[in-house]
Amino acid sequence: MEYSVYLIVFVSSLISIILAKFITRVASMAFSTTSKWKTKVLKFDTEEDVAVALAKYTADLSEKYIKEKGSFSVVLSGGTLIDTLRKLVESPYKESVDWSKWLIFWVDERVVPLDHEDSNYLLASRGFLSKVPIPPNNIYAINDKKSPEGAAGDYEERLKHLVEKNIIPISSISGFPKFDLMLLGMGPDGHVASLFPSHQQRYEKKRWVTFITDSPKPPPPRITFTFPVINSASEIAMVITGAELADTTKIALGTGNTLSSPPLPCTEVSAEGELTWFLDKDAAAKL
Repeated sequence: MEYSVYLIVFVSSLISIILAKFITRVASMAFSTTSKWKTKVLKFDTEEDVAVALAKYTADLSEKYIKEKGSFSVVLSGGTLIDTLRKLVESPYKESVDWSKWLIFWVDERVVPLDHEDSNYLLASRGFLSKVPIPPNNIYAINDKKSPEGAAGDYEERLKHLVEKNIIPISSISGFPKFDLMLLGMGPDGHVASLFPSHQQRYEKKRWVTFITDSPKPPPPRITFTFPVINSASEIAMVITGAELADTTKIALGTGNTLSSPPLPCTEVSAEGELTWFLDKDAAAKL
């Protein structure tokens, strides 16, 4: 009987030691994973507060990268982002930012004439580019005379030319072009750029730029950066405002139903440096 008691105590102690080591190992792995994905979530009361914070964030990064490498490459998206950038074209940033060193690209674009109302270029030109002195040669719009496939191929070739001239670096981690800052939004369906949940373009792993002819959102023809390019950026800002995005934001930040099959594209966004979420109170309401 006494032997049995000793045996039970010994086995219990052994199990406790094994469990402790296992938990320590799991915790260590979890910490490692967390540190790899550098994500910051900033919550603000209003969209106006988001705009103010986004302007300072962008201006600070502009100063940092221009000091480090002599230029600042910025990738724009469409939607409400351009309006949320409005504080950047006001004092003090309009005067203090070295706009001559900026390089402008688009993460996606509708394949329409550049002066068409659906053009992301036109949206950015009206709300941002026309208000600051970025040299026209530093603004890389798509060739709107080509087909979707042709426009995507042309944009990729132009990026490769900039890489060859050492204007845009290549990521030593991914082998894809490395932009300084991506300014992104997302849709209620979780799409990012023109990478939609039910479309195969989101899985592209080789091309830098791909195309789509049946976008669920009009207009159907578009070109878009692929995820390897997006996720090679040094910094990514996810700028999300409005109550209609609260459910998707909850899923994207890991506090909602993550059993979506396949996962929403917005859950696949990462950055080689830091991913920063800018949320207003409405978008963050369900976190």
